[in-house]
Amino acid sequence: MTRRAFALAAHPDDVEFTMAGTLLLLKQAGFEIHLMHLANGSCGSLELKADEIAQVRTGEARRAADLVGAIYHPPLVNDIDILYDKPLLARVAAVMREVAPEILLTHAPQDYMEDHMQACRLAVTAAFCRGMPNFPTDPPRAAVTQPVTIYHAQPHGNRDPLGRPVVPSHVVDIAGVLDRKRDMLACHRSQKAWLDQTQGMDSYLNTMGDFAREVGALSGGFEFAEGFRRHIHYGLCREGDDPLQAALGPLCRVREDKEIA
Repeated sequence: MTRRAFALAAHPDDVEFTMAGTLLLLKQAGFEIHLMHLANGSCGSLELKADEIAQVRTGEARRAADLVGAIYHPPLVNDIDILYDKPLLARVAAVMREVAPEILLTHAPQDYMEDHMQACRLAVTAAFCRGMPNFPTDPPRAAVTQPVTIYHAQPHGNRDPLGRPVVPSHVVDIAGVLDRKRDMLACHRSQKAWLDQTQGMDSYLNTMGDFAREVGALSGGFEFAEGFRRHIHYGLCREGDDPLQAALGPLCRVREDKEIA
């Protein structure tokens, strides 16, 4: 069976901020890589109408995926419409069965905005339902038996919604692919003005680098890193499965003190 890694996030550019470096390293390790944003970015502009900015942002996301040879899966809903309900779950589960990943990268369970957290919940449940023939997907997809290990990326800013630092269990050295990760993020040109105006991010490329440097400091040796916490194995994989560490070897350090600091 083809080894696949699937990065599933809420919006165009979310993968690039927190997961793209690890996805690139997995591609180098022989994985087929897949990328999906559940929402189309329809609220990401103060000037363009929803349908106009959605078209722009979807195009940017496709270019970022094409840049690194990732298989792109189109969004399913508008921004703020990522809701944990059965119709959307059935659609996400269909994609999950289509991809049948060994590694699933997704958002942190607790993050600064609801779209991220709801995307996380949908990703986890879709993975959990991947092998249930009696759970109907939209469109219909046969159940799959591929074990999947879920890794939750760091929340935005490496802090939970109450401002507490979040310490990852797995720290991945992305220094060797940082330039390509930055190139992917730079494809999302429409977001520079939006983030400047609404979230005070002076330069989203520099902000991404700052976050990566902060995670690197937790590794005890990496300059730039991405961090993840491994989801508990029940219903997903074997207890000791850790395909991320197995694939990346010395580029992935596993920490023992993985609770919120």
